[in-house]
Parts: sequence; C-alpha cells; structure tokens
Amino acid sequence: MPTSHPTTRERLLELLSPGTEPGPTSEFVDLLGESAQAGPSTGLAQRLMRTSLVPVIYEHYWRPALGRVVKGLAGPSMAGEVRLAAELLHPTLGNVVLDVACGTGRFTRAFGELVGPSGLAVGLDGSRTMLDKAVSAGGAEAVTYLRADAVDLPFAKSTVDAVCCFAALHMFADPDAALDSFTSVLKPGGRVAILTSARHGWQPARLVDTAIGIGSGQRMFDRGEIAAKLLARGFTRVTERYAGVTQIVAGSLPG
Repeated sequence: MPTSHPTTRERLLELLSPGTEPGPTSEFVDLLGESAQAGPSTGLAQRLMRTSLVPVIYEHYWRPALGRVVKGLAGPSMAGEVRLAAELLHPTLGNVVLDVACGTGRFTRAFGELVGPSGLAVGLDGSRTMLDKAVSAGGAEAVTYLRADAVDLPFAKSTVDAVCCFAALHMFADPDAALDSFTSVLKPGGRVAILTSARHGWQPARLVDTAIGIGSGQRMFDRGEIAAKLLARGFTRVTERYAGVTQIVAGSLPG
C-alpha cells in the first residue's frame, strides 16, 4: 500500500500544545470559535482588521499606502519587507516558520516557497475575514493557516524555527507577553524578525507620535526598546533598522 503522508493541517495540529482543541473543520484551524478576537480590543486600528472591507484592500492598497506613510520615502516597500524578512529569518527547506498576525498571507506565502513541501509556513491571525482572504489567495503546498491568540501562542515549546511579526506588535494588548510567547515556541537557534512602531527621539516629534498612537490604539515604542527586550530574553546577534516611525528588529536564540 502507498504511504499516507500527513496533510499540512495534520502537521500543524502536531505542533500545538497538548490538549489544544480546534473547532470544526474549515479552511483554517480555528481555536477562537465564536469569539470576535483574542483578548481585549486595543483600539480602532485593531478593530478595522476584523471588518469585511479592509481585508479586501489590505494587501494591495491599505498596507502599502499606510506603510509608505509611516516608513517614509526611504523605507522598504511591502515587497521589500518580504525580502528583508526572508533575509533575517533565513528559512530553509524543512523549516517551520510562524507568521504572527499574518493578515492576508503575503509573508506566509513567501515563506511557504522557501521551506518547501517538507517544511511548514503557518499564518496566524485572529481575524476570520483576513484568514478567509489568505486562504483564497492560495500558496505553496507548505502553507496553512491558524486562527488563534497571537499573544499567547498555542504551540508547544521549541517547535518553530522562525517567528515573523510584521506590523502588529504595537496593536497587541500585552506585547511583552507576546515576546515571551515567541521566545518559548522557538527552537534553540531559532530566529525572530519584528516590524513595529518607533517614536522619534526629538521631543516635539515624540509628542506627535504618541498622540497618533493614542488616537489609533497603537503603542509607540521607543527606538532601541524592542532590541533591549530581545536581549533580555536571551536573543543574540540582535539587529535594528529604522525608517520613519518604524523599526525592524531581529535576533537569534543560542543554538
């Protein structure tokens, strides 16, 4: 008899913490059920991600346009962000890559191409409408999606080779808990790459940045703050890049 190979869904379920109970079978594994989202809402920006309109325009219009505003003319395009994430995380054949707050799956699909059929690229998001759009976009054989809490990841410890979290940490209710969770699920030698907010150092500009953050429900981190948090969690080879009011920070756990 021919050997039966596990599906991407089955392989994903094997990585989850013991006792995790997914909902009824759907196009993605759903751990949130009827909940509108995981955890408390942090404001307008997060609520917009759950609407039916934003996911439709997110990947090709919303995210590139908003990204250009916050990154400035010198910052990378969205395609540039995808390339940079791949360079920082360096996923190889057979790796498991977790794309936290994956939205419509642009990064997840790219990771799926890099890890090949023997690997797994998991896009995690709390929004049903975002994940519906991600699933409809297709992708490589290794791509699969999970609706779950991005702050308290449902994965067993040391099961993931790389964690990507671009344009989301500043919308989490408890970013420190999220960073703890990222660290926990990574294997020894695992890598993380994060794009998030970064306040300017000049005081008048800082006040404006802070006001915008409060109005939209987004946390404005200081420059150097995320790098310091990674170092405190044992990450090494930590790098930082700044563009506008954003920072891209990456690091590796000891092997």
